[in-house]
Amino acid sequence: MKLKLKLKTVFLAYFLVSIAGLLYALVQLGQPCDCLPSLRAAAEQLRQKDLRISQLQADLRRPPPVPAQPPEPEALPTIYVITPTYARLVQKAELVRLSQTLSLVPRVHWLLVEDAEGPTPLVSGLLAASGLLFTHLAVLTPKAQRLREGEPGWVRPRGVEQRNKALDWLRGRGGAVGGEKDPPPPGTQGVVYFADDDNTYSRELFKEMRWTHGVSVWPVGLVGGLRFEGPQVQDGRVVGFHTAWEPNRPFPLDMAGFAVALPLLFAKPNAQFDATAPRGHLESSLLSHLVDPKDLEPRAANCTQVLVWHTRTEKPKMKQEEQLQRQGRGSDPAIEV
Repeated sequence: MKLKLKLKTVFLAYFLVSIAGLLYALVQLGQPCDCLPSLRAAAEQLRQKDLRISQLQADLRRPPPVPAQPPEPEALPTIYVITPTYARLVQKAELVRLSQTLSLVPRVHWLLVEDAEGPTPLVSGLLAASGLLFTHLAVLTPKAQRLREGEPGWVRPRGVEQRNKALDWLRGRGGAVGGEKDPPPPGTQGVVYFADDDNTYSRELFKEMRWTHGVSVWPVGLVGGLRFEGPQVQDGRVVGFHTAWEPNRPFPLDMAGFAVALPLLFAKPNAQFDATAPRGHLESSLLSHLVDPKDLEPRAANCTQVLVWHTRTEKPKMKQEEQLQRQGRGSDPAIEV
């Protein structure tokens, strides 16, 4: 009996509290509410999201833009790459490597100049198989200018006659022994670059030099006893040179560190390399006739990128070959290496 009474009491208390809460809620419904600004802000956010979704849907339905097309190869200035070369065990290996780099570059004309009285079968065959547009030239270095047995390579400038032979051909003075025989006519837009056969070249380098107006320049890696050697640039102009050896040279640049606009070479018909130039001044002997140092055109991100390296192939050791030859068992000379 007492338990029933307690349950009734609890139920009655719960009922009264619920009725009081309901009456309070009904009263509050009639009171003014300060939540309207928050509701309006939330609605504006929803509207903005709906608008953004509509814009994205419209973008998806829109056809993609046509990507910018690179210039047609025919519209690019030709790069005339001048390479002197001479007979040695690694000659073919060097030339194959360089030819395959050049094959990645559009609008290249390779001027390969042998240090020989005439064209050799090895170089002629390599050029024919390269797939490149080429001109084959040959001129023998005079005996007085040739390195003597045991002399280090830096004692005498090398490749002078060969580079000048290529410049003569470009200026219409003939002499081709193979490939394209006709030089570019005056007024042709192009660039001339001196690429030795033992260096290493990034194909990006050729993009940098393509639009040279006068003389363009960039750093060269692993040269002059330094990690790199090249121009110092401030506000887009060459103001000095990072070099350790004879920094007062007119143009303390490596042969691989510059390119010349073809019209400039046409305009300066007597500009060439001087075989009697002092050590390290060979580049200056040409450039001094073409440009003032302040007018050099820095490339390769204002000369902060190295895109060419002055590498050298180690001279192969042939002791075993010589021993076999003395025994009459040398490698087959008919197999070209």
